[in-house]
Amino acid sequence: MSRQRTASQPYNIIPIHDLLVDHPSSHYPEVRAAQAALRTTGDLRKPPYIQWAPHYDLLDWLGYFFGFQLDNIRNQREHLVLHLANAQMRLNPPPDNIDTLDHAVLRRFRRKLLQNYTLWCGYLGRRSAVWLSENRRHENDLRRELLYVALYLLIWGEAANLRFAPECLCYIFHHMALELNKILEDYVDENTGRPYVPYVTGENAFLNAVVKPIYDTISKEVGNSNNGTNPHSKWRNYDDINEYFWSRRCFDKLKWPIDVGSTFFVVDGRKRHVGKTGFVEQRSFWNLFRSFDRLWVMLVLFLQVAIILAWEQEVRGRGFPWNSLRDADVRVKCLTMFLTWSVMRFIQSLLDFGMQYSLMSRETLMVGVRMLLKFLASIVWAVVFGIMYSKIWTQKNRDGKWSDAANKQVINFLLAVAVFILPEALAVLLFIIPWVRNFVEETNWRIFYMFTWWFQTRIFVGRGLREGLADNIKYTLFWILVLSTKFVFSYFLQIRPMIKPTKTLVNVTDIKYEWFEFFGGSNRFAVGLLWLPVVLIYLMDLQIWYSIYSSFVGAAVGLLDHLGEIRNMEQLRLRFQFFASAIQFNLMPEEQLLNSSGIKSRFKDAIHRLKLRYGLGRPYKKLESNQVEAYKFAWVWNEVITIFREEDIINDRELELLELPQNDWNVRVIRWPCILVCNELLLALGQAKELVDAPDKWLWYKICKNEYRRCAVIEAYDCLKHFLLTIVKRGTEEHSIIMVLFQEIDHAIEIEKFTKTFDLSALKKIHEKMDGLLKLFSEPKKTDLNKVVSAVQALYETVKRDFYVEKRTMQQLMEDGLAPRSDTGKSLLFQNAIQLPKDDDERFYRQVRRLHTILISKDSMHNVPRNLEARRRIAFFSNSLFMNMPHAPQVEKMLAFSVFTPYYSEEVVYSKEQLQKENEDGVSTLYYLQTIYNDEWENFMQRMRREGVANEKELWSNKLRELRLWASYRGQTLSRTVRGMMYYYRALKMLAFLDAASEVDIKEGAHELGAVRQSSGLDGVGSEKQPSMRSGSSLSRASSSISQLYKGHEYGTALMKYTYVIACQIYGAQKDEKKPQAEEILQLLKNNEALRVAYVDEVSTGRVEKEYYSVLVKYDQQLEQEVEIYRVKLPGPIKLGEGKPENQNHAIIFTRGDAVQTIDMNQDNYFEETLKVRNLLEEFKYQHGIRKPTILGVREHIFTSGVSSIARFMSAQEMSFVTLGQRVLANPLKVRMHYGHPDVFDRFWFLTRGGISKASRVINISEDIFAGFNCTLRGGNVTHHEYIQVGKGRDVGLNQISMFEAKVASGNGEQVLSRDVYRLGHRLDFFRMLSFFYTTVGFYFNTMMVVLTVYAFLWGRLYLALSGIEGSVEANASNSNAALGAILNQQFIIQLGLFTALPMIVENSLELGFLNAIWDFITMQLQLASIFFTFSLGTKTHYFGRTILHGGAKYRATGRGFVVQHKSFAENYRLYARSHFVKAIELGLILTVYAGFSPVAKGTFVYIALTISSWFLVISFVMAPFVFNPSGFDWLKTVDDFSEFMNWIWYRGGVFVKSEQSWEAWWKEEQDHLRTTGLWGKLLEVILDLRYFFFQFGIVYQLGIANGSKSILVYLLSWIYILVAVGIFVVVSYARHKYSAREHIYYRLVQFLVILLVILVIVALLKFTQLTFTDLFTSLLAFLPTGWGLISIALVFRRFLENTALWKIVTAMARLYDTLFGVIVMSIVALLSWLPGFQSMQTRILFNEAFSRGNDQVARCELVVTFSYSVSEDEWVTSVVLMYDVKLWLKLGGYISAVVLIPVHRAEGMEEVVGRRDLGGCLVVTGARCTIARVGDYGGWIGLESGLADKGRFGGRLGRQGWVWRVARPAEIGCFGWCRGGVEMRAVGRTMVLGW
Repeated sequence: MSRQRTASQPYNIIPIHDLLVDHPSSHYPEVRAAQAALRTTGDLRKPPYIQWAPHYDLLDWLGYFFGFQLDNIRNQREHLVLHLANAQMRLNPPPDNIDTLDHAVLRRFRRKLLQNYTLWCGYLGRRSAVWLSENRRHENDLRRELLYVALYLLIWGEAANLRFAPECLCYIFHHMALELNKILEDYVDENTGRPYVPYVTGENAFLNAVVKPIYDTISKEVGNSNNGTNPHSKWRNYDDINEYFWSRRCFDKLKWPIDVGSTFFVVDGRKRHVGKTGFVEQRSFWNLFRSFDRLWVMLVLFLQVAIILAWEQEVRGRGFPWNSLRDADVRVKCLTMFLTWSVMRFIQSLLDFGMQYSLMSRETLMVGVRMLLKFLASIVWAVVFGIMYSKIWTQKNRDGKWSDAANKQVINFLLAVAVFILPEALAVLLFIIPWVRNFVEETNWRIFYMFTWWFQTRIFVGRGLREGLADNIKYTLFWILVLSTKFVFSYFLQIRPMIKPTKTLVNVTDIKYEWFEFFGGSNRFAVGLLWLPVVLIYLMDLQIWYSIYSSFVGAAVGLLDHLGEIRNMEQLRLRFQFFASAIQFNLMPEEQLLNSSGIKSRFKDAIHRLKLRYGLGRPYKKLESNQVEAYKFAWVWNEVITIFREEDIINDRELELLELPQNDWNVRVIRWPCILVCNELLLALGQAKELVDAPDKWLWYKICKNEYRRCAVIEAYDCLKHFLLTIVKRGTEEHSIIMVLFQEIDHAIEIEKFTKTFDLSALKKIHEKMDGLLKLFSEPKKTDLNKVVSAVQALYETVKRDFYVEKRTMQQLMEDGLAPRSDTGKSLLFQNAIQLPKDDDERFYRQVRRLHTILISKDSMHNVPRNLEARRRIAFFSNSLFMNMPHAPQVEKMLAFSVFTPYYSEEVVYSKEQLQKENEDGVSTLYYLQTIYNDEWENFMQRMRREGVANEKELWSNKLRELRLWASYRGQTLSRTVRGMMYYYRALKMLAFLDAASEVDIKEGAHELGAVRQSSGLDGVGSEKQPSMRSGSSLSRASSSISQLYKGHEYGTALMKYTYVIACQIYGAQKDEKKPQAEEILQLLKNNEALRVAYVDEVSTGRVEKEYYSVLVKYDQQLEQEVEIYRVKLPGPIKLGEGKPENQNHAIIFTRGDAVQTIDMNQDNYFEETLKVRNLLEEFKYQHGIRKPTILGVREHIFTSGVSSIARFMSAQEMSFVTLGQRVLANPLKVRMHYGHPDVFDRFWFLTRGGISKASRVINISEDIFAGFNCTLRGGNVTHHEYIQVGKGRDVGLNQISMFEAKVASGNGEQVLSRDVYRLGHRLDFFRMLSFFYTTVGFYFNTMMVVLTVYAFLWGRLYLALSGIEGSVEANASNSNAALGAILNQQFIIQLGLFTALPMIVENSLELGFLNAIWDFITMQLQLASIFFTFSLGTKTHYFGRTILHGGAKYRATGRGFVVQHKSFAENYRLYARSHFVKAIELGLILTVYAGFSPVAKGTFVYIALTISSWFLVISFVMAPFVFNPSGFDWLKTVDDFSEFMNWIWYRGGVFVKSEQSWEAWWKEEQDHLRTTGLWGKLLEVILDLRYFFFQFGIVYQLGIANGSKSILVYLLSWIYILVAVGIFVVVSYARHKYSAREHIYYRLVQFLVILLVILVIVALLKFTQLTFTDLFTSLLAFLPTGWGLISIALVFRRFLENTALWKIVTAMARLYDTLFGVIVMSIVALLSWLPGFQSMQTRILFNEAFSRGNDQVARCELVVTFSYSVSEDEWVTSVVLMYDVKLWLKLGGYISAVVLIPVHRAEGMEEVVGRRDLGGCLVVTGARCTIARVGDYGGWIGLESGLADKGRFGGRLGRQGWVWRVARPAEIGCFGWCRGGVEMRAVGRTMVLGW
């Protein structure tokens, strides 16, 4: 194993291999100290069989002994040195000897790194293998500690997939550490008599002998999963492998060295197979009850008691519910709740036993014993309560009253209850004193284990989860309020109104049933159906109350956190003066003096924040007097504004208005941005005019009341003085005159005689003259010297003549030095004294423009900047600095961190072809972006013009890279994410410079910056490039001018503190295949110094064999090429589980720092936010509750909201979730998990506990949230911080959104089965459990309940109507309808989107203002947001329910592109047929049948009131995919869509045909979940499908042919119809198959005979039975659902039917049904497409607001289309069809809104036979194809079929009754037209005349 090092060896961050390399980090003594500590090998025994070299260190020593890979050692060496150096930098005070590694630093790191190992040892009762003396402090202890730390990191760095099993790593470390101890203690091997050598040693020994066997076992188990389709209970996932190491049997079975013959490694075979460990994931809805049994017990018990009390109250009129409790009978009836409770415990224990029985084995016998005992105990309690309760009533009935004996029985019952609830009482007690429970659970004493054994299984995680008392009180009060409201509401408005209708229905005895009644003896079934929707609403409405209260609590918390105090530029203007001090206070470490430890300093800190926030004490005065701090503030602010310009969200003019200019002209005050001081000077002049006689003090007091006005006056005066003294030559008489003038003014101000000396009314004239003078300098190259001289002379004359109160003679002026001494022989004053600065003196002209703006601006500039995103970012950044946050340390003392992004094959940078490619409507991606980001495009073009681009066409040739980047930065691309995340690096460099800059540096730097600005062009943000961007960099990546002041150490500091790693899993394959993504990723590496790319490299070693490596690469700026840094061999392919977490896991070994921020590929960052990252990381040091945080939650901003209306809905929903929702979860509920990628992880805490996500196949499909589950279960703490935000992109099209929601809903379905949810449901206290449930799986469960409520209500009403019960109790129906009123109203509110609407309104009110929030909500409703949210309910319901029942969860790639393309009907049908369309048709059928047969529904108003919400759901389910589809109601597209749909339905295809091509392939894919579902899933599916037969049962008795019979034979005979219909279908299908191809006449004959037979049968039935024509149509409603039910059941038994002839019939019938469903949906779409104006409304309002804005720009194009044709003499023209090939160029944006055809012109020689009429009119074109509109008085028509395609036809039919021309001689006829809507249409080609 060669371990030679060379000086040219590539390194990652710091060149540890060569201390002589000139690298900024090498200058840090802490780095040298860490390196020196690693080299203290000293007297260690050297590894055998190698030549030890002097430069080897402790990691090499471990590597030789234990067989670690060389690159693993190199990687962990840098990892360790970097961390120890960073940790030592943070020491405060610094150590005495900075060149030596401080022992305290290492000790803290060792304790943190090995904390989980220490807990594991304690849990298993094993002595730790870390042998250290806590008291001794000498070199050997330091070295030993280093060896333990290094050993763990080396194990972790090479463990590959085993990193998902942290306790497995603990087991490996334990044994290897024991071996290390034997080496260090000089043990002698008993067998050989030689010094001890580890069992695992040699080249790559650790990988091959330790990692590979366990990896292979996991791989085989994954193979058993059959790609995740087999039940989870049949194979072991990562959690099962890991939890094997939670018991001591791992030591006995696995041994060390690992015994590969152990049962652990057996995958097949029942006898020796270990099987599941700790938990068995069984697919069932009962998991919701198992995991959250306490919730359901509470809801069921309250429902039971409430029904008892309400019955007593309503039936017996007892008044209030508590009055009922005075009756002993009622009190005893209420005791039945304990009987119910015991039964629910029995069900729980039965479920535990039934689902977890496979855990039992000889090794885990106690698990089975516990389950059996709990099962028996629950039976005993149920029996005991049942017997004792019956005894109470027996005694009472025997005595006839509540005698003492009866009361004694009650007391006995209560004593039993006391024993029964004793554990719950104890739990309540421990809840009140949470630290006791934490102590009991975390202490590994056997007595405590025995005490808690009965109540919960002892496991390694889930111990000590209780929060502190203060947090307990907060979330307890919250839930008490929520539950109180829910129960009061449920009792009075749900349960109590149902009692009287129930009593009425029960008491009705003379019901006339309309059918054969199975439950004729009782109405209880009808009562159950009446109550079912009420109970469902009762069970789920706690979600609504949680949503309501969490919204208001979240708003309150946000207000306390000072969110939304600065919402816009107007509010920023008021507080900007304090904003400057806030930047100093929060972002500049000098202010840390306030933040020393102690209550006193905290109090001072709070006081200072109050002063900042509310302007107390004017802290900006300090800033004004401190030039250094003012410069720092200006640099930070200007860098933010500069980057705004780089991002093109502001233009050059706005840059000047927003920036803080350097103090070049000796201005005495802070030079605020122009937007703050504009108009202030004019207002000051107005005040001066009004107070012309007032004394100086009063006038100045009035002006100084406004800080900006004061500064504007002083700055204008100082700049005016400097300007005049600059343009007038020094040494001239004129220069001395100006000097004297200003000296007099200064003296008058000083002695407070200004108003007495000068006439303030003259200021207006002076202002006008000054305005004229400064205008001459607006364009440097056009400044006319003579005009300047004249303007200065005029100004001088005005001052001399009008400004002085006491007029002076010329002699006096000459004496005072205000006039030239002598005029003899001299030219005019100032004629030769003016000297203009050079044209390229940008510094001067920039200041002049600012002075001119201050002087003349009358605008308040509230609309600067114009871009809404820029305004939002400035407002949020400024507001955040007034929020509470930790103080920022110096960059050197901050926590180091990494950013980590998983990437697969998404877009990096848009290519030229992608930008130019047009969709079928002629809309290209670039045009789309130009329309949406119109102002940003203008800013980009302004920037490009400054770089020499004349027009847009030149961009494609000269600035293609910049154009592609501009577009990519507005999409969801990797380049956008990288740009955002590299702002961290840029910010840290700037902050490091400001930390270290001295006062001299600051002042010299200011002058240097001025010089740089002078040479940098208009925008003053230099074209200077960072060292890492030597070639190919654009202005968008340019660094600001401040980087020119860096001294070098800033780069080293920033690199040590920050690394960005992208896990590009297939980057190696992309390079090999020359994919464009690889080239673009290389370009990103080239342009970003701190960027690293990790990928998996596959190397073929034979025909089949491959080796796999984790590889890290970077771009070497010296070599100017990509270099490989590390290559760590893997045991095999990384993807054993879900792809994304596996990708993260392989690359996480290359991250660095104390923290890691997980960023997804659709995210962005903002430079101003990166300035606060030091503050954020400081949160890790503070207690939040009783624990320090392990995940810092970060706020997200959804940046895709402006793309389309539906994207706005999605972003509004997400925005409320990632802000208000997360805020409440973190405080006060304390159950925030990890939902989004911007969260920052405590890196070392997580790398020792399984990583930042879980990866088991299918069960962990929502991999991110499991990191939060794991964190909470292991005692972590998740917080949420809203003073910093990260950008986030979301899906922007309905299909994308639906696939995303399907993935999330499926993921939640899998979570229901998971051990994490089960453990959290049982280990969290009751109220945190409620919070957890209603914010994770409970949300989706309750969403499903909403839809089920609609089903339950409608099926119940249908039963009542068809059975005749509704008619029999029609007199009392009003009561039942009234009782259901409240339920229906709730249901409707829920469907309108209350879940999302209220949080959105509240959050927007907080951050945007109440009126803006209401307006946003109204506009969203007008854009049909309710339809979207209702449709979303269906998506969540379908996939959540189906996943729990049958599985089938899978990752769905949504794509992150722009939705500018029309989705075909076939595509929408494939996606939504089963989830929405079929359900909508079913509900619509129920509503139709109910309308036809219900006596109650005969009244229109009653029917509407009962069914309006249900119809709304049906409409939403059917119409949403078309309402939110571009050109969804275009007639011609609808026609084409139908044609394509029919082709898809009937296309047979072949073996490898895809679902997009053939219905049959799609149909099979759609039913895949039924092939893998279990027995219970199939059984429940069949039970659910039986509902379709109810239509037939209910309706056949209503047919006339039934003749009023109620016999069961009527129903049974109706099946003859089904059999006949199927028989006819089979006969026709057989005939078609046999005869249609060759003997078609026979096929037609069969069809004829079948039709004839059917007609004869119908005629016979009409003649000889009571059948009516109406029955023929009514029967369709009965029998069509039956057919669908038969098909659905046949699919469940597909496995048995697939190889039979019956399957072909099922397939053919299913095809017909899908055709029918498609036609039903398409008919609605076609109708709306046919209606005029509907398409225009849909495109303009719903699809894309930007396109609507584009259409407002109307352009007229003359002579757009011309046609001509030559005709000969004496020919008649009756009809003309003109054909042309057309190319379209979209000019101003938008779809064509109209085409107007100017009348056809007759050429000379054409004469009309009948009078001539102009053919005029308008075609409304909305998309690619227009509707055919009738125009002209004579019914002519014009159709434009392919208006936005490359080729099109334009047909004008000219002629019809009097529109006839006769051609007298050869001539040409033609027409021309114009269009509006921003479309330029040019036609070329041929014409053709038809119909002569």
